[in-house]
Amino acid sequence: MLSSPSCDGLRFAFGTLTVLRVEVTRWDRRAARGGMLCAPLAGLAVGVLAAAVGLLLLIAGAGAPLAAVATAAVPAALTRGLHLDGLADTADGLGSAKPAEDALRIMKQSDIGPFGVLTLVFVLLAQVAALARAYDHSWALGALAAVVSATAARLALTVAARSGVPAARPEGLGAAVAGVVPRVGALGVAAAVTGAAAAAGAFFGPNDAARAALAVVLAVAVAELLLRTCVRRFGGVTGDVFGAVAETAATTALVVLVLG
Repeated sequence: MLSSPSCDGLRFAFGTLTVLRVEVTRWDRRAARGGMLCAPLAGLAVGVLAAAVGLLLLIAGAGAPLAAVATAAVPAALTRGLHLDGLADTADGLGSAKPAEDALRIMKQSDIGPFGVLTLVFVLLAQVAALARAYDHSWALGALAAVVSATAARLALTVAARSGVPAARPEGLGAAVAGVVPRVGALGVAAAVTGAAAAAGAFFGPNDAARAALAVVLAVAVAELLLRTCVRRFGGVTGDVFGAVAETAATTALVVLVLG
């Protein structure tokens, strides 16, 4: 039976990272720590639902392109588009070439600028193209890609919330989760997700096992590059940065999974 802290962490993860109806009973740092450690589990649920929708469309004869579009749309719907919105806002902030305070103000504005629009277009095109390629290969590879990418995206959030990464603002979700995860905890979760991805890929063969593990590792590595750029540029992380990190990791994982 799950302990109370574990339940609080799961509620926090699903309640803040998805639209699933989960009651979040605690908002303190302890719950945030558990929630960010459980973030990949929320990603796993999102990925499974996305894969299910894609497979249903394939069974109905919709074809790989439409199945890919639906598979990419499900994570957006299950997060109310917040990660994509964060990606666009972060792109506008980075592209503005303004001082940190001005860039953060640009990111808080409700509209999306040209950098944000272009980034959204290319990222979504890359996700759909990669998923379509995976479904063209086989329905199973498409499902694996959907699950691994969604899980890797939330793993990147766990890593981004590690201790030593400051918040750029004193308020908001970014401040609530910044620095809550111990480094050893982040490493442990990363190792577990990488191992699980390799095990899932092993059903297709040793090469696919290695590719799935590499997809997770490179997804986190590319997301880490973005994270460090944002910390240098803005002085820390925000909720928008977390969203950008997740989408960057998801896209990287998808691309790696269909290479070769």
